[in-house]
Order: sequence, then C-alpha cells, then structure tokens
Amino acid sequence: MSASFTDYHFQPVIMDALQELGFKKPTSIQAQVIPTIQHGKSIVGKSATGSGKTHAFLLPLFDQLDPADHRPQVIITTPSRELAYQIYENIKQLVRHSPSVIHVENYVGGTDKERQLEKLDREQPQVVVGTPGRILDIVKSGKLEINAARRLVIDEADMTLDLGFLTEVDQIAARMAKDLQMMVFSATIPPKLKPFLQKYLKNPVITDIPTEHVINADVSNWLISTKGQDKNRLIFQLLTMGNPYLALVFANTRERADELEKYLQEQGLKVAKLHGGMQPRVRKRVMKQIQNLDFQYVVATDLAARGIDITGVSLVINDDLPSDSEYFVHRVGRTGRNGMPGTAITLYAPDDEAKIAELEAKGVQFQPKEIKHGEVVDTYDRRRRQQYRGHHDQLDGSTLGMIKKKKKHVKPGYKKKIKRAIKIKDDQNRKIELRQQVRAKKKQKKRSSQRYQ
Repeated sequence: MSASFTDYHFQPVIMDALQELGFKKPTSIQAQVIPTIQHGKSIVGKSATGSGKTHAFLLPLFDQLDPADHRPQVIITTPSRELAYQIYENIKQLVRHSPSVIHVENYVGGTDKERQLEKLDREQPQVVVGTPGRILDIVKSGKLEINAARRLVIDEADMTLDLGFLTEVDQIAARMAKDLQMMVFSATIPPKLKPFLQKYLKNPVITDIPTEHVINADVSNWLISTKGQDKNRLIFQLLTMGNPYLALVFANTRERADELEKYLQEQGLKVAKLHGGMQPRVRKRVMKQIQNLDFQYVVATDLAARGIDITGVSLVINDDLPSDSEYFVHRVGRTGRNGMPGTAITLYAPDDEAKIAELEAKGVQFQPKEIKHGEVVDTYDRRRRQQYRGHHDQLDGSTLGMIKKKKKHVKPGYKKKIKRAIKIKDDQNRKIELRQQVRAKKKQKKRSSQRYQ
C-alpha cells in the first residue's frame, strides 16, 4: 500500500480537498484502484462497505477532469437516491477546491425533471450522478450529450442488479463513447451480473480486497436475546443507557420502522425516520437534518443501510436480523468508520438461531451480552446447552443411564448424587487411563532394553 496520497501526484486542488477531509493515507482499495483508473483502464472493484471505495474512484476521476470541456465527461449511476445524494455531496466537497467552475448534476426520481431539461439548454454538466431510471429519462430527451462521456462508474452493482436497474444501466452505457472506461464497484459479484460485465469489459482489472475481519475491528459486535422481554422497551433502554453521538436502529419493514419511531417518540426521544415509503423530498430533508446532527436517534430500513455515510454513527441496533446476511454487514458497517470506535447490537429470538449460525459461518464474531441492573454485561454463550449435551455424549452408558433415569419430581439430594456419581466415574476412568499409560511405557522400555542386549 502507498504510504501517502502524494505518490499519485494529484493536482493541488485534490490535495487540498484531502487535507480538509482529514485523509492521511489511502485505504487498501484506494491504493489498488487509483493507479488503475489513472492509467485509463476499466476495473471491477470488489470491496466491503466502509473501505473508502467512493473516493477510490472520485479522486482520480476529478484529478483528470478537463474544466475547459463543457460536455459530460463522467457518469456515475447508483441504485438508490440516498446513495446518489451522498456521492453528490462528496463531489461538491471536491469541486469546492477547484479554481475553475465544474458543473455537476444529480439526477434522481422525485425531482423536477422539466427544470433539469430546461437547464440543459443553457449548459451541459461535466459530471452526472444519479439513479439509472432518471438518468436514462434525461438521456432519451436528447438534450444530454452523453455520447461525449467516456467514463462510467456503476456503484453498488449487485444492488443495482437486485433492484432490476441493470437494463437501464445497459442502455446508458450503449449511448456513451465507444472507448468507454467502465468502473464497476460491488460488495459481491453475482453470476447474473457477469454477462453484463463481459459485454462491456474486455480486459478489466479485477480488484478483490479481502478483509481480515468481516466486521471492522473497531466495532464491538454484541448479541442480546429478546426472550421474555419487551423489544421496544429493550431498544429504548439500549439507546438511553449511554449517550451515543448518533444511533441508527435498523428495522426489516417500513411498518416496523413506523412503529418504533412512534414508540420512541412517546418515550420523549427526538427520532428521525428513513424508509422507502416516504416522499423523496421528505427523505432528502430528513437526511440533511441527520447530517446536520439535528437528530441523535434514527430509525431506518435497509434502504439506508447501503451507501449512506453519516459521519459519527457510534451505535447501530438491529431490531431484527435481515433476511439477507449481506445486509447485516452493511448495517453494522455504518459505525466504526474512519478509525473511530463503534458498537453494533443485534437483538435475536430463539428462532433466529439459523441466521446467526449463517453469519458466524461467514466469520462474524458475536459477543453475548445481557442487561443487568441497568448495565450491559457479558453473559453465557447461547450454545452452552449444546456443548453440555456434547459432554454427556462422551460419558459411558452406565453414567448416561443414571442421568436419563432422573424424573421431573426428584428426591432432595438426587442431583448431588448424580454429580457425585459422574465425578467418581470420571476419576475411575482417569485412573484406568493412567494405568494403561504406565503399562504401555513399561512395555516400551522393556522392548528397548531387549533390542540393545
């Protein structure tokens, strides 16, 4: 990995933007992607959330932008409006340091399309970011000179595929310059995405950044059982025990997000809500309020789990485990960013065992916790009963039979007798094993002495 951003010989305006951001050195994906983009090569970048992916493509693209060319040069597609707004804000931060005027447009659904088309009669954007559907609408109007653009970024490609937007992206790419440099970024590369990649990418650089930890090492990943507890009350307790800088609570459905928001507001908390059922202008306003730290608590669906980088999220609570394990990583990835510590708390019920086991099989490590006397404390591993049963399986038939004979209504002292019997049996087994080891050593010694006589 490069030790410094100075190794890339960026223009001074880019270095000024990096200094303002507080970026000291490139992340793993930035170190691999930036030189590739600088050399004009197409790339497929596979990297986990929170890896610094957005600036991995923005920095070299803006460094090579030609302010004198007033036609579209870069097109960036995102699967969600929220992600488009986030990237747009990142772009504005870079543009702010440019001595030349750079025209940037954000094309997403729910905005004034007619006004956007009228503006195209006056000037062309040099950089376009937005959702595939709206960008394609603008392109079909014939007013956007997209054929001049030769750099296309497809961000969150797997999510773009999942939401059915890949056809629109295909139509956008087909109308761009023939010497297209395509940059595809995705957390995963599903098989259904490969035909599209093969169509446009002849010899791409494949960049797969493995992560040492599925969950960022700066995140404390807690697991708390909801058995016998009021989940709403439990979430309220967890939110108000400490004083989180910014807390995100993830719900699986819009209805549950509405329910949680209402409950928490009734408890006196100032809560923001984000989900796909809200009007676009309302979501945009709420996002700005969250970024301005008008809210300390946010309830959201998975719409907000990917692509939204809200600075300072110190606590994430999973009201429920998501149906897709990939979303779990994206949820938890909202905290513990930029070297700052964070806490992720996942609430689970007994029937969630299979989902938890699936996450653990992928390398996610949980710390079992519970609330005692108003504090979160360590507790037993939920699998301890399975482990205890495993110990019984190792016992011999006579001892196991004694345990099985135990009835629901037992006489006083019966449990102690069983434990005592197990201990005696274990001691006997150890003595037998020890005697066998001594005999084996004696035989070995005798054979050795006979060999050298």
